Amino acid sequence: MEGKTVILAIESSCDDTSAAVIIDGELMSNVIASQKVHEEYGGVVPELASRAHQQNIVPVVDTALRRAGVDSNQLSAIAFTRGPGLLGSLLVGTSFAKGLALAKNIPLVEVNHLQGHVMAHFVHPSEQYVSQTPSLQGVDIKHPHFPFMCLLVSGGNSQLVRVEDYNKMTIVGQTIDDAAGEAFDKCAKVLGLPYPGGPWIDRLAKQGNPDKYPLAKPHIQGYDYSFSGLKTSFLYTLRDMMRERGVLTIDELASQVPQLKEDMCASLQTTIIDTLLSKLKKATRDMHLTRIAVAGGVSANSALRQAMIDLGKKQQWEVFIPPFSFTTDNAAMIAQAGYYKYLAGDFCPIDAAPYAKTRL
Repeated sequence: MEGKTVILAIESSCDDTSAAVIIDGELMSNVIASQKVHEEYGGVVPELASRAHQQNIVPVVDTALRRAGVDSNQLSAIAFTRGPGLLGSLLVGTSFAKGLALAKNIPLVEVNHLQGHVMAHFVHPSEQYVSQTPSLQGVDIKHPHFPFMCLLVSGGNSQLVRVEDYNKMTIVGQTIDDAAGEAFDKCAKVLGLPYPGGPWIDRLAKQGNPDKYPLAKPHIQGYDYSFSGLKTSFLYTLRDMMRERGVLTIDELASQVPQLKEDMCASLQTTIIDTLLSKLKKATRDMHLTRIAVAGGVSANSALRQAMIDLGKKQQWEVFIPPFSFTTDNAAMIAQAGYYKYLAGDFCPIDAAPYAKTRL
C-alpha cells in the first residue's frame, strides 16, 4: 500500500454501525450492522442504540478491513461521523476513531453526516467491491458535475443543498419543523404499520389512490419546508372518519373502509413528494442550475426516484440518483467525504467532541 491513500471510515450517527475502506478514492468494503431491537418499540431508542454500537463496532471494523485486504498499519487516516445524530451513538464511533488514530499515529478526519449523504453521489466502487455486491452489478453509476442542487431527505433532515465542490456546500432551504422522513414514519405509526414506516408506505402506496384523501400542503415562503401541518392533517382525516363511523381503532376503521391504508399511504406519499419537488424546482430554476440530485434515506422511496426522473425530463435537467445501497446511513459515503478532506489537509483535533445538531 506504499504511496496509496487508505481511509478507514466509521459511521454511527443513529442505529446502524458501519465501517468502510477506500483506497485512492475506490471503495473496497462497506460493512453495515443494523439493529433490529428498535422495531418492537416503533422507533429508535437512543440508549439501546449506543449499547448496540459498542457491541458491533469492533467486529464491523475488523470485517471491513479484512474484506478490503488492508491491515490497520496501512491506514493513512480515519474518517468518522462527528454529527449530527444521536449523541450516545456518535460517542461510540468518535471514541473508537480517536483511540485507533492515536494507536496508529495517523490523522483524524471529521465528517458531517449530511455532507456524507451528498457525497454518496461520488462513491466509486472498485471492481472487487462490485463483484461482491449483486445489487451493483450492471448498474451504471453516474457522478454529477459541479455545481448542482441536491435534495437531501432523511428521517431527521429535509434540505436543499447547493453543491459547488466536494468540500463546499451551502444550504439554501430546509425544514422549519419536521423532516419528510419523520412524517413518513410517524404517519405510518398512526396507521399501525411496522417500523421503519417509510418502506411500508412506499409499498402500500403502489396499490392506492393518491387523490382519495386530500391533505394539507404547507405554504412556506422561500425554499424552506414544513411537514408538521401535513402530519396533523393526516391525523385529523383519520380521526374524523373514525368519529363518523363510531369506531375506536384504525383496524376497526380499515375493516369498514376498503383500501383505507393503501389510499392514505398514496395520498401522504404524493403530498410529501409534491412538496419536496416544488421547492427543488423553484430553487434550481432561480439559481440557473441544470443538474439535480437526491440523497438521504428517503431517496430510496420508489415514487420519489421516479418523480425526480420525470422532473428532469420535463425541465431538461440531468438527474442523479444514488444506488439503493448508498441511500441509507453507511460508511462508504463518510469515507468518500473523508477522502477529499484528507487530500485538502483538513484534519480534526483529537479533542473534538461529537455534536447532536448542526448545519452543513
